[in-house]
Amino acid sequence: MRRYSSPETFLGLMDECGIDFAVILAEIAPITTGIADHESVAEFCSASSRLIPFASVNPHTTARPAEELERLVKEEGFRGLKLYPSYQQYYPNDAGIYPIYAKAQDLKIPVLLHLGSSVFAGSRLKYADPLYLDDVAVDFPELVLIQSHSGRPIWYETASTLARLHANVFMEVAGLPPQKLLTYFPELERLADKVIYGSDWPGVPTIKENIQAIRQLPIAADAKSKILGENAVRLLGIPERGIP
Repeated sequence: MRRYSSPETFLGLMDECGIDFAVILAEIAPITTGIADHESVAEFCSASSRLIPFASVNPHTTARPAEELERLVKEEGFRGLKLYPSYQQYYPNDAGIYPIYAKAQDLKIPVLLHLGSSVFAGSRLKYADPLYLDDVAVDFPELVLIQSHSGRPIWYETASTLARLHANVFMEVAGLPPQKLLTYFPELERLADKVIYGSDWPGVPTIKENIQAIRQLPIAADAKSKILGENAVRLLGIPERGIP
């Protein structure tokens, strides 16, 4: 994947796959996956407004994570937050994480949480149960919460139930085989307003094929459009005029 390590080549990949915008994730998880620092992500995304930076604050390595999040959003232009409970090892409803949620809610940015299994050594599955997000959704009703991987592979029903129950909870299907989405989520079409496509790239190299597989699902065309972009555009506040 080094071929796409520059923003120019990555934008070319996006064009090949028919992708208008991409979220680029920072990752501060030194005991599991390593570090993709904010400086590198900000520099990468500065090449194009089609590249949207998401921050990653680790409560175990940052003394004042809520203040750091505010700095990243207001000074560095980050537009969302990715939390990695199973990599950074805390429960999503831990009271120590609440100041981060409160700050994200004040900043009006979405929070994406890794909820589900992982193959990386050192990750702990017990922290990735979507059920813990129920407390957060209730306590922060104005905060957009997105379940990355939607409980893969043992909590699909929990993830979809939370999306049905809470107006502020969404599902993201990165890393899931698109042709099996209706098996995992039989009510996918009914939940289309709450589902967001994610590539999980570079872990999943076949972006174009995965997008095509979603387009071939036996669900309504408007449901596919919502999943493949309209929901993300709405939650990220991307102007309706499209690509700048």
